[in-house]
Amino acid sequence: QVQLVESGGGLVQAGGSLRLSCAASGRTFSRWTMGWFRQAPGKEREFVSAISRSADNTYYADSVKGRFTVSRDNAKNTVYLQMNSLKPDDTAVYYCAADTLPSVSGSYNFPGAYDYWGQGTQVTVSS
Repeated sequence: QVQLVESGGGLVQAGGSLRLSCAASGRTFSRWTMGWFRQAPGKEREFVSAISRSADNTYYADSVKGRFTVSRDNAKNTVYLQMNSLKPDDTAVYYCAADTLPSVSGSYNFPGAYDYWGQGTQVTVSS
């Protein structure tokens, strides 16, 4: 059973930074594509970023490109999301997700491609 636990959310002023972490259980973490999604009140869950299993490829939504950076440490079974220049529009619950069969899913920005999800961490950006 895979478990994902996010941490690092909180309240920050516009222009500030936060670093989210997602710790995963499971012995094959290095084989998974990891993704970050977010969901604001009244909105659908949307793709934020993803990173391939060996970190060779990273992907970002246009809305966060240049401000957010995804990384992973396979030795620690952890994926990170460094968020800089935060805006009020970034306010949402942030979820990490694991695609344990990336060669099958063939997608990185579709929620249905991911088979395990964390509980989410709240990020609130004040203006």
